[in-house]
Amino acid sequence: MKMKIRNKITLIFVLLTALLLLSVFLYIYFSVENYTEREFNLRLKQRASIAAQAYLEKDELSTGIYEEIRKKHLQILPNEQERILKANVNEETLISPNVLPLKKEFFDRVFHTGHAQTRIGKDYFTAILYQDNQGDFMVILSAEDRYGAKKMQNLFRTLLTAYVLSLIILFVIGRYYAKGVLKPISDITDQVNRIRAKNLHLRLANRRKKDELGELSQTFNNMLDRLETSFEMKNSFVNNASHELRNPLTAIIGQTEVALDNARSEQEYVATLQTIEKEASRLNELVNALLGLAHIENDSKSLIIDDVRADELLMELKMSFDIPTYKRINFDFQFLPKDSNKLIFKGNHDLIRVALLNIIDNALKYSKNGNIDLGIRVQERTILISIKDEGIGIPKDDLKNMFEPFSRGSNARSYKGFGFGLPLSHKIVQLHGGELKVDSEIGKGTHVLVQLPIMNESFEIAR
Repeated sequence: MKMKIRNKITLIFVLLTALLLLSVFLYIYFSVENYTEREFNLRLKQRASIAAQAYLEKDELSTGIYEEIRKKHLQILPNEQERILKANVNEETLISPNVLPLKKEFFDRVFHTGHAQTRIGKDYFTAILYQDNQGDFMVILSAEDRYGAKKMQNLFRTLLTAYVLSLIILFVIGRYYAKGVLKPISDITDQVNRIRAKNLHLRLANRRKKDELGELSQTFNNMLDRLETSFEMKNSFVNNASHELRNPLTAIIGQTEVALDNARSEQEYVATLQTIEKEASRLNELVNALLGLAHIENDSKSLIIDDVRADELLMELKMSFDIPTYKRINFDFQFLPKDSNKLIFKGNHDLIRVALLNIIDNALKYSKNGNIDLGIRVQERTILISIKDEGIGIPKDDLKNMFEPFSRGSNARSYKGFGFGLPLSHKIVQLHGGELKVDSEIGKGTHVLVQLPIMNESFEIAR
């Protein structure tokens, strides 16, 4: 079962804070425990020193002073025991027998440092060396720190209670905080779920433009813009394709029905067949154009990539036209680079040829008998191919749709064509990682600029 993000955020928040609190509480507990032990050991050391003075120097003290010492310092501790063992400091050995559960290492430490302390179970042991006119002695004092143990138990219960209550409070706060943090995402989800194909014009409300959620909303809106444009283009394409396909089919069917309705003369049958041939040719051109566009979009992986030289390709295109058309094409070579290698780019020769041929053919068709100018220049790592004509131009309102199939300028209806040339060229240039720009003005002509990157050996057609 998948956990919701709100629960994940709450859990992570509680776990991280719980680990932090646990670290702090453990630090407090062990710090207090360490301080309590050091304090108790210090008390034992002081009591051991007083006990040594009380017992070993009792004969040298007045009775009043001794009693005063006992009243001030020798309060009985729980399970307190005092032992004075005779020792030989020079040989570092005990003369008196050891009846305590203390190891030899403990006594060695006393002989070397003059003091040692340890803990065995609940009992604390402290030992000191004491030199007296009667000889060398080791004073050992042991006791149980019941007060410190109770203090630590109380501290443990207090910290445990505070830890559990903190976790509960943290869970409630984390739950509320996670809900508040994710509310904008929930709002975005609700808004997106309300958007369907019929209301793609709707957009997400973006009140948080400067944070990540604002960027997410803007990204969704940008995606919806693209989807809306894609749907509009699809609907426009389907409508235009249906219309263009229906017209020649209707003409063919109508001419056939008329010819079969009654017996006709040979001339009438010939005229009918010529009409059918004309409409069938038109239908064939349209189907080929549709298939060509589909082939470019779906079969780009099988394309062969070669070195293509831009100036030679343009000369090849010019040579493919007849003499009258050939004379209308002018080359501008003044911006050619000195290094001819800069005119070479990676691409599919046949596709680029089709793209440029479509653009030049449009320039020739819409400029009537006017000339067109072809130019090449290299800018940084980009080859710029310029095609200018002095034709009818394209209305500004139609420029934004020029790369959509079946799209034609409102002033070009009287010219033969389906509106596939420029969209196909645009798609081919895009496949080569380039860009196609169109600048036009009615009555003054059109300027098409093809930008192709100079690629390296690792170039691949854009998928």
